[in-house]
Amino acid sequence: MSDIFRDVILVRLAIAGITFMEVLKRLFERHFHAPVERVQPLQGQLGGSGRKIIRLSTETISAIGILYDVREENVAFLEFSRHFRRHGLPVPDIYAEDLSHGAYLEEDFGNTTLFEFLSNHRNGASIAPEAVAAYRKVVALLPRFQVEAGRDLNYKVCYPRASFDRQSIAWDLNYFKYYFLRLAGIPFNEQALEHDFSRLTRFLLTASRDYFLYRDFQSRNIMLRPILDQDQPFFLDYQGGRRGALQYDIASLLYDAKADLPPDLRQQLLDHYLDALAGFLDLDRALFMQFYYAFVYVRMMQAMGAYGFRGFYERKEHFLQSVPYALRNLRWLLHNVELPIALPALMEAFKSIVASEKLQGLTSAAEKTEKLTVRVFSFSFHRGLPHDDTGNGGGFVFDGRSLPNPGREERFKTLTGKDQLVIDYLSQQESVRQFLASTISLVDASVTTYQRRGFKHLMVSFGCTGGQHRSVYLAEQLAEHLRAHDGVDVLVHHREQEHLN
Repeated sequence: MSDIFRDVILVRLAIAGITFMEVLKRLFERHFHAPVERVQPLQGQLGGSGRKIIRLSTETISAIGILYDVREENVAFLEFSRHFRRHGLPVPDIYAEDLSHGAYLEEDFGNTTLFEFLSNHRNGASIAPEAVAAYRKVVALLPRFQVEAGRDLNYKVCYPRASFDRQSIAWDLNYFKYYFLRLAGIPFNEQALEHDFSRLTRFLLTASRDYFLYRDFQSRNIMLRPILDQDQPFFLDYQGGRRGALQYDIASLLYDAKADLPPDLRQQLLDHYLDALAGFLDLDRALFMQFYYAFVYVRMMQAMGAYGFRGFYERKEHFLQSVPYALRNLRWLLHNVELPIALPALMEAFKSIVASEKLQGLTSAAEKTEKLTVRVFSFSFHRGLPHDDTGNGGGFVFDGRSLPNPGREERFKTLTGKDQLVIDYLSQQESVRQFLASTISLVDASVTTYQRRGFKHLMVSFGCTGGQHRSVYLAEQLAEHLRAHDGVDVLVHHREQEHLN
């Protein structure tokens, strides 16, 4: 169905003589009555869904364009979005759509995911109060999706299934079996494992399932925006939602592998969620918990299947970076949780997973690459220095105001240091090349020392007059250089540009 729909779209576009990007630009211009000035592909398109996510903007307006060739999924997202907004939930406004070309335009919530916010507010297992507060807001809002908005939602548009039923569960379990267990080389007795799968499925289906199941309720699908000096959550990527049990979504969030929440915080957030849930229905907590960890396991198996398919099968190695965290969660569950049903073959497979030398090798590789996080900022001196959320007091601050300023030339005024014309201009300036070489030399020396001493965070900031051209260019150039280092995780923040969005 998807291939046929894609071919139909391509034929229509070819006949009309337009491109996918022109479809989005037309939607933007029709809605905002202004031409698109900037187009920025976003990293979200590097995930597993295949959707292309593109930011279109002018100097004062920004929107997110989506290109995707699965019509049924697009319809589900659009209808769910309008339904949730009618219930006052923080989801994107849909500005315009052209389903015949697999395109729609939605509200832009900026660049900060809950996962990135958490990463910037933690030091190892120590998580700052700001991040905990953000998670508490998120789990308190979840029952409004599940119960309040779930009561009158049109489940007929759900894709690919209207409920988390026997077929949905079978797909997830087989995904885990064939793409994780098989490809990771984990031994198992297939008949015995199928018996356990059947027993687990029967058990899961006895839980109350008359609620909205978000399906992919995890930290990268939740955005944070500062409103009145408070970081407020906004929600995305619920197009796979369907009718199902309450336990699944909170399990998805709290056992989100790379978020790596400490067990005590997971329990605090689960308690906070249950307190909020009790305001929407007559909650039997003991009955909820009877099913909870079975849903934790089934969600983890779905995620591990995705890691295996994208990582082992499609050779997209960044998906395998989540495996060590999944093993840590799995190890904790094996030591601390006993399910109310016996699943001996499945538990044996889990024990083989955590003991696997192949998967332990992934753990060692991940530990080596995540020793040091370097956060690189661009900013305007008019708005002060960037704040260091890690509690380490800041780091390098380089003043780029002495360098040639592209902002003085009309042709560059609407561009930033990420646009090729500005890049070409600045890279040809000898003073810029010398400045950048000097800063790279200083930062490299600190990176080497920080790694040797086991430090977790380094902050580097580039300032200029407006935080638009020189500082953005310098930050991007340093980030590109640092990404070639082993053991360095690079995060880039263009403060003034993010503020505009």
